[in-house]
Amino acid sequence: MSAVATTLTDSAIMLRRNLKHTLRNPTTVFNAILFPIVMMLLFVKVFGGAFDVGGAAYIDYATPGLLVMAISYGLGATSAAVNSDMSKGIINRLKTMDVSRGAVLNGHVVVTTVRCLVGCAAIIGVAFAMGFDPAASALDWLGVLGLVLLLSFAAAWLTVALGLAAKTPETAGLGTVPLIMLPFLSSAFVPADTMGTGVRQFVEYQPFTPIIETLRGLLLGGLSRGDAIAAVAWCVGIAVLGYVWSVSTFKKRA
Repeated sequence: MSAVATTLTDSAIMLRRNLKHTLRNPTTVFNAILFPIVMMLLFVKVFGGAFDVGGAAYIDYATPGLLVMAISYGLGATSAAVNSDMSKGIINRLKTMDVSRGAVLNGHVVVTTVRCLVGCAAIIGVAFAMGFDPAASALDWLGVLGLVLLLSFAAAWLTVALGLAAKTPETAGLGTVPLIMLPFLSSAFVPADTMGTGVRQFVEYQPFTPIIETLRGLLLGGLSRGDAIAAVAWCVGIAVLGYVWSVSTFKKRA
């Protein structure tokens, strides 16, 4: 069997293992799928009427940001799981079984990406139930899917890197807190130009804002080419950083 075929086979086994662990952990399922829906109900039904978003229905404005939030809220479990595999010697045990090194990381990345996509699908479904009315064409929806997939993949690699670098599963989970907080400090819930000096500049130049604005442009119309280029660039940059950091740390510790 070729090296590529071996890696793919081992990756599928690791994916199945990590998927079973996810399904058996109700906290992971809640954080990845149910909690973003709770946040959606809170922002739209409780706070939404107080926000000025240019006359648009608040559910339409908030849904793109909630998609990004659904991705970020599912990352802590991955970071903790990766660190647990490392600190408990599970990865070293797999090495003695001649399991492909790449498969160990690939399994965590793929299951995280799938979990993020399921969370985003749940957000879209609840949004439609709450009156979401996008103007997106079929091609726009493909763009949304592509960007969500790219962001999920990038965030997964960065999260794996954080898990490998942390000393304990607890600190690994805490390492993802900035990723969870960034959607709140973006244009996810209110326009950046309504914010105060200092905060507004941070919001405009942090990575999640162009991603959210690109999703908003695809779903509601008015897509900005500059935001789209910045969104893809940020996703690719995060993915490369996460991959290089993960592989480097894995070689040192495993």
